[in-house]
Amino acid sequence: MNLQIRQFLKSPAGRHAMRKVRSVAVITLGSICLLAIADVGRTHTRLAPDIRAVNHTLALLRAISGETKSLSNLGGQMPPSFDQDVARVVAQIDRIEADTLSQMDRTSLDRQGQVRTLGKLMLFDKNLSVNRNEACSFCHTPETGFTGPIQSLNQTTVSYPGSVRTRFSNRKPQSYMYAPFAPVLHYNALQGDFVGGNFWDMRASGYRLQNPSAEQAQGPPTNPVEMGLPDSACVAYRLSNAPYRKLFESVWGADSFTIQWPRDVEKVCSTPGPPPEKDELPVHLSSAGRGHADRVYDGFALAISAYEFSPEVSPFTSKYDYVQAGNDQFAQQEKLGYELFRGKARCNECHRDGGPGEEPLFTDFTASNLGVPRNSGLQIYYEGPPDQRGYTPNVAGKAYVDTGVGFFLRTLHSDSGQLNPDAEWLKLAPEFDAKFQVPTLRNVDMRPTPDFVKAYMHNGYFKSLKEVVHFYNTRDVLPRCKAGDPGEKVTCWPEAEDSTNINKKQLGNLKLTDEEENDIVAFLKTLTDGYKVPMPESKK
Repeated sequence: MNLQIRQFLKSPAGRHAMRKVRSVAVITLGSICLLAIADVGRTHTRLAPDIRAVNHTLALLRAISGETKSLSNLGGQMPPSFDQDVARVVAQIDRIEADTLSQMDRTSLDRQGQVRTLGKLMLFDKNLSVNRNEACSFCHTPETGFTGPIQSLNQTTVSYPGSVRTRFSNRKPQSYMYAPFAPVLHYNALQGDFVGGNFWDMRASGYRLQNPSAEQAQGPPTNPVEMGLPDSACVAYRLSNAPYRKLFESVWGADSFTIQWPRDVEKVCSTPGPPPEKDELPVHLSSAGRGHADRVYDGFALAISAYEFSPEVSPFTSKYDYVQAGNDQFAQQEKLGYELFRGKARCNECHRDGGPGEEPLFTDFTASNLGVPRNSGLQIYYEGPPDQRGYTPNVAGKAYVDTGVGFFLRTLHSDSGQLNPDAEWLKLAPEFDAKFQVPTLRNVDMRPTPDFVKAYMHNGYFKSLKEVVHFYNTRDVLPRCKAGDPGEKVTCWPEAEDSTNINKKQLGNLKLTDEEENDIVAFLKTLTDGYKVPMPESKK
């Protein structure tokens, strides 16, 4: 045993810690038995203070003995600040919802203002999740460009916990900003590409509502690893009791909630999904009631899309926009970066800055496999065993490989109800394995503070724009190494997680210098909204 550990255990603090360990072991064993009997599905965010104290002590012991895991891969454990970080974001979202409710009460809204305000209220309403603790915006807050707001998770698990806090999804949260500009998903046979949709795998196709961002909004509420409701009718039930119910009825009709709810609706909607296989719609409604609930769910989605379309979320107010309007100028490094972006670096071939009649959205809405290495810190790899409710998010465990668009094209059943809408597309699935949607680059650098760490790509492998650009530049030039090897991300790269359909046309060996990489990063930072044009200096 390490000498430092022996000395610690002989000290008064060490003896006290070990007494706590023994006490908590007994308490924990008894608690596990009670949990198994009650099947209450408690999460680790409700640990007793003594257990937290023991966790702190064990972390200290690991640190002394050199066993502490790196921050990039916690091996399925949460970062030490997990509880505090989650509580901070929930409180922030509560404040935004409260401010929006007060504005609704004070302001006379026109039709557009009503639907946008309604969308914002629902986006920030944590009561629309199974445990009433997670709003849609929990993974998408304004100060980070409507993507992940918790730095400790961006550095580690990348994906975010759901309403059941022990369940995580398999990807980094995408940004809401400019999402409504995506067209309805379609296959361009001449180009050989799928174009449009929302989500990394394009599964929010937009076919039913003719609006991909609205259909994206309908994914998380019934996804067991996100908001976790067992039935979309639960959204209608919770909205019928929301403080902004009248606003919803003003927008979508006074009869929106004329639904006869079953007596057990509260119990059903407080039970985490997925629903039982033999009872896929556990809120038992009449056909008329189900029709009303479905229309409410569509109204919920369309209002959220309207808010995302608004200037509050998609404003076109970056320095780039002011430069294009002739109201400002790029700095020299930014100018050089833009020239490289449109030329030698070939970024503009996928992240289009617009053409005749096009909005400069910095995406072409297609999908590509960039050859991104595996990120072993993703929490999904540790979700193989069934949880306390018997649900297994990832039956493959650590062998899981995310096949992106190809997986969606093969999807015939989904817990969140989003399926391949066109049987003809199924045969195209092998051509789109390992491909992920090309995201907009707008607000790619939006962050609350300069040192705040964001994650990039679908699996969050990259933690800075410099790493991303360096990878594009040198993927096929630098030698291969293993994750964690010295020089990783600087002088070597691990193998692609999945080399199927890898893009070798637009990246891999761009022959950029280090300075040119930095120039491109400088340009990307000009795409952050909320830019203020400097006032001209007054002449003395």
